[in-house]
Amino acid sequence: MKGGMRDLVATVRRHRVAAVIAFLLVFPLLMPYQALAINILVFGLFAVGFNLLFGYTGLLSFGHAAFLGVGSYLTGIAMVSFGLPWGLAVLVGVAAAALAGLVIGFLAIRTRGIYFSMVTLALAQIVYYAFYKAERWTGGENGLRGIQVPAAEVFGWKFDFLDPTTKYYVILAFVAAALWFVSRLLASPFGAVIEAVRENEARAAACGYDVARTKLLVFVLSAAVCGLAGALRALHLSVVPIDSLHYLLSGQAVMMCLLGGMGTFFGPFVGAGLFLTLEDVVTTLTSHWMAVVGAVFMVFVLFFPAGVWGSLVRRLERAA
Repeated sequence: MKGGMRDLVATVRRHRVAAVIAFLLVFPLLMPYQALAINILVFGLFAVGFNLLFGYTGLLSFGHAAFLGVGSYLTGIAMVSFGLPWGLAVLVGVAAAALAGLVIGFLAIRTRGIYFSMVTLALAQIVYYAFYKAERWTGGENGLRGIQVPAAEVFGWKFDFLDPTTKYYVILAFVAAALWFVSRLLASPFGAVIEAVRENEARAAACGYDVARTKLLVFVLSAAVCGLAGALRALHLSVVPIDSLHYLLSGQAVMMCLLGGMGTFFGPFVGAGLFLTLEDVVTTLTSHWMAVVGAVFMVFVLFFPAGVWGSLVRRLERAA
């Protein structure tokens, strides 16, 4: 029995991308409606990008909503103002988020601890204010509207974004590519350097690694993944609300990682699923849903410090 459990854990860990994608392929069937499944998919990717910095590198950022928002806005602007096709617009959004990550990361990595968190929050608020004031391009407080994804036909198959099922699986294709990239990154020698920096910066530096450059590169890659999530959210909603840049979304990324299990591969999706499903259910019962979600979050932090998925993985490893 234990041998079979050990083999199962080892197989899932070895083929983690395939396992996650296989689950996400049937995930819409488990949800009450497709829009919730798409939201979980998008915010799960957002949490994966944040987890790359927080869970694997040990850097707590309070400003990652900036990259989600920049990815959303630049994708929308590229489509609405410049008429670019949506596929190319997504690349513009990801590149813009990566560039924002380069600038913010270059300034933030000069600090440590809570100072790092506060600097990322302050810089993200500057980004929020800049986009809020650029009404000609962003729509200001009304947000950016008019993002339309035309139907397309590929090899005889018609893809229409007005169909929620089609939209889910098109977005899943981008998410799958991002997950493959993150998995390859973590499995590479650079992934080992990332975890070495998280465990002990001084020792990593003594081993000859450039800690500052490592942090900056991870920050940029994290921003790019979050920017992709933002670009996909813009396509999903057909609008970009100004709250895409709000610091509350940065807080949600933290909550999702902690709920699911920071430093785990599938934990961010579990956390996103729990948070958004709980929000969806509680908002139908009371207008004070944030208090309920906060209470549930406290319970999970106290009794499941490794997160839901992290605790489950640890229990399976002990059983094996």
